[in-house]
Amino acid sequence: MNFKIRALTISVFASLTIAPAFAAPPLTVSSTPVADSFVSSANPVNNYGAGGALALSADGLPKGSFASLIRFDTAAATTAFDATFGVGQWSVQSASLRLTATTPNNAIFNNADAGQFSVSWMESDAWVEGTGTPMVPTTTGVTFNTLPSFLSANDAPLGSFTFGGGISGSTIYTLNLPLGFTNDIWTGGLLSMRLFAEDSSVSYLFNSRNFGTVANRPELSITVVPEPTCIALLFPVVLLIAARHRR
Repeated sequence: MNFKIRALTISVFASLTIAPAFAAPPLTVSSTPVADSFVSSANPVNNYGAGGALALSADGLPKGSFASLIRFDTAAATTAFDATFGVGQWSVQSASLRLTATTPNNAIFNNADAGQFSVSWMESDAWVEGTGTPMVPTTTGVTFNTLPSFLSANDAPLGSFTFGGGISGSTIYTLNLPLGFTNDIWTGGLLSMRLFAEDSSVSYLFNSRNFGTVANRPELSITVVPEPTCIALLFPVVLLIAARHRR
């Protein structure tokens, strides 16, 4: 292959390889939960799935420890990604969770306090949201006593974060992308998270999916990018161009 043909081949190969990555911008799809609930160590058999807020609090605080579960349905997002880039022709670039702090308005909650908390992806989506509220709790749905049965060694950390202690305003937390988490998105499945205290002081109350203003409910945002064309598929094209230029 002479210099001109080699240069042309390299140029075509490079353009075909690089162009797909820039053919379309990243796409972000956001969604609110399809289920959420909190559990309380001080009320271990009570369910609070229909409450207007979710909570996480450290063990040893006056009102006990709290943890929250949130479940999203990624089917609509996955459909949008497939429609934009082609079925399976995309990968998850980033994901974030937005929470909006609120004021404790029931005596069962601890006062808001700054500290560290964690978010983890849950392998199990079998937990039931339930219909209890802080004013009228029930015993159906997930509770503090039943939560351990939905935890698994395969659960994966989505990140550790700092809560500033506020009682208003939204904060966006950028999540890690473990395999189980991205696989839920890839398959358009349900995706569950657990939020819990990481230190001895944090107490965080935030709006749930039942909060009246949709924009202030929890929100999962997923950003994907198109997959570059497989290099192996480009070789026949490159060789064909080179062969034609030899003639």
